[in-house]
Amino acid sequence: MSRERLYLFDTTLRDGAQTTGVDFSIDDKRNIAGLLDELGIDYVEGGYPGANPLDTEFFKKKPVKRAHFAAFGMTKRAGRSASNDPGIAGLMEADADVITFVAKTWDYHVHVALGCTLEENLDGIADSIKYVRQHGREAILDCEHFFDGYKANPDYALQCARTAHEAGARWIVLCDTNGGSLPHEIEAIVTEVAKHVPGSHLGIHAHNDTENAVANSLAAVRAGARHIQGTLNGLGERCGNANLTSLIPTLLLKKDYAEKFEIGVGADKLASITKISHTLDELLNRAPNRHAPYVGASAFATKAGIHASAVLKDPRTYEHVTPDSVGNQRRVLVSDQAGKSNILAELERIGVKVAKDDPRVTRVLEEVKEKEALGYAYEGADASFELLARRMLGEVPNYFSVERFRVNVERRHNAAGELATVSEAIVKVVVDGEEFISAAEGNGPVNALDLALRKDLGKYQRFISDLELLDYRVRVFQGGTDAVTRVLIEFGDKDGARWSTVGVSANIIDASFQALTDAIVYKLMKAQA
Repeated sequence: MSRERLYLFDTTLRDGAQTTGVDFSIDDKRNIAGLLDELGIDYVEGGYPGANPLDTEFFKKKPVKRAHFAAFGMTKRAGRSASNDPGIAGLMEADADVITFVAKTWDYHVHVALGCTLEENLDGIADSIKYVRQHGREAILDCEHFFDGYKANPDYALQCARTAHEAGARWIVLCDTNGGSLPHEIEAIVTEVAKHVPGSHLGIHAHNDTENAVANSLAAVRAGARHIQGTLNGLGERCGNANLTSLIPTLLLKKDYAEKFEIGVGADKLASITKISHTLDELLNRAPNRHAPYVGASAFATKAGIHASAVLKDPRTYEHVTPDSVGNQRRVLVSDQAGKSNILAELERIGVKVAKDDPRVTRVLEEVKEKEALGYAYEGADASFELLARRMLGEVPNYFSVERFRVNVERRHNAAGELATVSEAIVKVVVDGEEFISAAEGNGPVNALDLALRKDLGKYQRFISDLELLDYRVRVFQGGTDAVTRVLIEFGDKDGARWSTVGVSANIIDASFQALTDAIVYKLMKAQA
């Protein structure tokens, strides 16, 4: 039985760029466009040429080889012809295959935002699309505020959609711009629209303000839409857009959709989606969402002992798809809720071979529970767990020892006569009987301590020269004046490896130092120093 084609439209580079705190460079845009093209996305929207110098430069040369490259802009202004509209002229100058027009389809917005008549708005839709089609470009209409407009005035919202279709638009995309519609509303409204505009020309653009953007997109597909717009990792203004990183695996792996539809992303490319998701976060200097469906580090993580035991016997007991199908991996977490199954699974994952009945497994489990009672958290510090286990198994060399360290924070006048806070640290380490004393200044006490500790480790220095502290988190584990502080530190190196360590103490500096030394020892162990 043949399957219907669904078309995926990515707007990460346009709508996703409206995310608070996200600023794409032109190199970022080119890299992301390449990732989307390689993945198999049908349409890549690059932005709004003419809106800013970066987007104008970006549209001088198409950055994709296979995907349709789309430029975004407004329909013509009232009182002008499409051929004499400067906004449309900018769109036509762009090296793009597709022009995506946005138009108001809520009568309230036509009056308030555009200040024109309803008929003038319809003329703008028709003339703009016809002009683009006459010049050999594909045209798409984004029906802004369509669902709110339909609820207020269904006749006019439908008239906008029909006008675009009759003018030759390839896709008429129904936008839930405010993100307030629910799946049952989306399905009912798209079903009605499909009676006037063929589903083969209908699309959905859902915002996530009620956490329903993915569900709304799927509801629209069930109702007849065959074009889905969204962004990688759900980027977008306010609460974001429909997350293509969740939609793509659902469309490929869930029977109800996989048997009926096909998309441009194949199973081989699906296995790269976790990497693509994390690559985007790296470009944006954001920590990946550990709990993201399919691609998050915790998406296939099991913590409770009884669950871990079941997963090890048959992964289907607690996994709805296989982790490797999306390029992720199974994790059986080690925590105070763990059982022997968790420990055995984690030891196997890190390459430690030990028999199931080895009494040391029980000792590792007991040590983990004792440590976590003190405030340690190994489920978020995989490197510290590996060191704990390997130390109990006698597999961690004594690379160096720290004789003492001192951290000083001083507020003083700098060379410009301004008051400034300065942190400095001194660390004395011993490597094979040789003493090394290092000092460093930093932005804060932990930064100074990190720099001093890694300044000179003698014969091991070359193994840690590429270390980079990526993340530093502090949590007060117990309240009151006797609070215990937990510090989690994430490091990385030039090869792209990342690992996390934990330290716990009543003193935040001491807790940080524990995590720092664990991170360095872990790096030395992995480098087989």
